[in-house]
Amino acid sequence: MKILIKGGRVIDPANKIDKIADVLIEDDKIAKVGANIKDTADEVMDVAGKIVCPGFIDMHVHLREPGQEAKEDFASGTKAAAAGGYTTVATMPNTNPVVDTAAMVRSLQKRAEEAAVVHVEIIGAVTKGQKGEEMAEVGDMTAAGAVAFSDDGHFTKSAKVLLNCYDYLRAFDKVIINHDEEPSLVEEGVMNESHRSAMLGMKGRPTVAEDIAVFRDIALAEYADARVHVAHISSARSVELVREAKKRGVKVTAEATPQHMTMTDDMVELSDSSTKINPPLRQQKDVEAVLEGLKDGTIDCIVTDHSPHAQEEKDREYIYAPSGFPGLETALGVLMTDLVDKGKLDIVTMISKLTAEPAKIFGLKAGSLKAGMPADVTVIDPELCWTVDEKKFYTKGSHSPFIGRELKGKAVKTFVDGKLVMDDGVILEV
Repeated sequence: MKILIKGGRVIDPANKIDKIADVLIEDDKIAKVGANIKDTADEVMDVAGKIVCPGFIDMHVHLREPGQEAKEDFASGTKAAAAGGYTTVATMPNTNPVVDTAAMVRSLQKRAEEAAVVHVEIIGAVTKGQKGEEMAEVGDMTAAGAVAFSDDGHFTKSAKVLLNCYDYLRAFDKVIINHDEEPSLVEEGVMNESHRSAMLGMKGRPTVAEDIAVFRDIALAEYADARVHVAHISSARSVELVREAKKRGVKVTAEATPQHMTMTDDMVELSDSSTKINPPLRQQKDVEAVLEGLKDGTIDCIVTDHSPHAQEEKDREYIYAPSGFPGLETALGVLMTDLVDKGKLDIVTMISKLTAEPAKIFGLKAGSLKAGMPADVTVIDPELCWTVDEKKFYTKGSHSPFIGRELKGKAVKTFVDGKLVMDDGVILEV
């Protein structure tokens, strides 16, 4: 089966391509990229005026399996991914039970084969039960195919345990994704500690809690000469700590979410728990620092931290509601509307942070339109205006701070291994 995608603006940062061109897919691989491809194809798609790029990669999502399927599952979560233009997602291990054994990794891989419409990578826990007390069987999980390791949702309190994990995983060239927040400084905090939290009468979570944790985890990785990845970075000082460490040659990378580049704690309202996230929305100076870090290469990739919850969980008082909201279906529109369209971020950099760079960090065969690569392709309509409507979400999560917003820019076609799985917002049966 040959599919010819004609006349779009092809942006492929991995191969330094940004030009009007055609993309030929043959079966499940990219066959060629070039101007005016003349090959005979079974199907020709005219995408003039649209952007063609490698399929997006999100290395930080919560698909909630096993044990939390009321919030999300592999079927609903990967449909949401495809609807948002994502072709690869990595699911975090803070489930019930925790993904901390090779058997669990293999089980979820099998589940993905059965239910997922995009590629699903499995992230294993760093410590048993994510309790921070004893290293999980990370070697066996690596052999089973775990792409990285994280105690996301938890800060590994024991520096000694984390150092042991760094030492052990260095031999496998696997990265630890750290959720960095010193717990003693954030107990019972529900939003950023600032003038806004004081005005609302809510206990805050100070940026220094993140800064201390980032500093410690970078220092340990530097000592072990190991790889460390800072999850959902949100404070200005943390960004500077990563920047300084990179200059010293530390093997540190970092990620940021659209919300931490576009929203501040001034948007927090007691009546709307959708803005309750972890780490919390920060102040404008932090937002600006995160965006600058993304642009100058300090921050390597964009993730959504897609965290859906059941309706009854989020529909509670702010202090009692869980943190997180679904982001896979809105991320591109938010990035395009609030950053690209306003001249704050160029579209090539945005696409690189969603494709080539996460693929490089995590060793994925993805993020590139080079001939022979898997045909994971996203087509974007940069001019399409649409309104966020939770009733049209594929995710089970319905609480989003973007509901009702008009956004500009949307994925209109998603190909996974050469198969069109999403067309004009509709997930196709393949």
